[in-house]
Amino acid sequence: MRSKPTKKRPWKWVLITLLVLVVAGIAGATYWGVGVYNALDDFSKPQDESRFSQFEPTDNEPPKWQGTERVNILLLGGDARGLAKNQVPRSDSILIASIDPLTKKADLFSVLRDTYVDIDGHGKDRINTAITYGGPQLAMKTIGDLLGLPIQYYVYTDFEGFKALVDSIGGIDYDVEKDMHYTDNADDNRYDIDLKAGYQHLDGDHALQYVRFRHDAMSDFTRTERQRNFIMAVAGKMQSTWNIVQMGKILNNVSDYIETNLSVMDMLKLGQLGVESHFAGTAQIPPMDQISEERVGGASVIGIKDPDDIKAFVQQTLAADDSAATPDPNASADPNASPDTNASGPAADSGSDN
Repeated sequence: MRSKPTKKRPWKWVLITLLVLVVAGIAGATYWGVGVYNALDDFSKPQDESRFSQFEPTDNEPPKWQGTERVNILLLGGDARGLAKNQVPRSDSILIASIDPLTKKADLFSVLRDTYVDIDGHGKDRINTAITYGGPQLAMKTIGDLLGLPIQYYVYTDFEGFKALVDSIGGIDYDVEKDMHYTDNADDNRYDIDLKAGYQHLDGDHALQYVRFRHDAMSDFTRTERQRNFIMAVAGKMQSTWNIVQMGKILNNVSDYIETNLSVMDMLKLGQLGVESHFAGTAQIPPMDQISEERVGGASVIGIKDPDDIKAFVQQTLAADDSAATPDPNASADPNASPDTNASGPAADSGSDN
């Protein structure tokens, strides 16, 4: 194991796919070339190649981003193991990146996947099922309604896309805060988790183990906090000069695993905006004081006390700016630090194990 670096207060996170797109846009704007353009273009799949091909386009199109108003991007991570080709998995990870081009502030929200909400045309269900009922468009509407934000874009990836990204940037040096073990009998134990505590080099496989682990007292609450911290380290490495130069290769390695409704020009506009913006803060949705424990069909779900308070909380978060003390994005969470208020509370553990 390597020597442990001096700890700093950990940054929060961005999801896997946003990093690919925004940093790819930065790279494209800086090192424009046919290879980068084509790799970005491959992220947008034609209808007959889309994993969401069974969902017909609807009249409920998301609002178009004009480039001057706030832009909101839904980031979805799926676990497609054991599903047929035309089946859509529930959203294992749900994030929203919100960027204001006027103030140059970026905020990141993570949504707990067992949050019990209204899904247009399908009654109430866990928010991670919206994509299975109506594809990304219904997921955008459902999550946008919860946050009170119009969502213009989505980006989707899966386990293998995350592994390919981390491997393409040469892995991440990271402090794993504790031993993590879990046996996953699906797929011939391909996704078992076996990590030792300590500062170490994580390749794509071991990085996936780290961000998937949820078998501790707080389940998904602490998992999303770990993900936030780890993905910020990925962002820092992707923004290094070496990886910008190598961006064409990185994009080609991950393009098969990513799908989005962003055009190449949208990605490049977002990339330029990313160069000029700073991360102002992040938050869990619903916040802890808005969670109520409920049971549906004998299983635990995460209830919401007051939907209007959720929307007010989102607007309060967007108005704030926590970036006064900017820490090192490569510094990992201090396991001895006081727990983040967004990562504590009752655990709803009704979904799949990982």
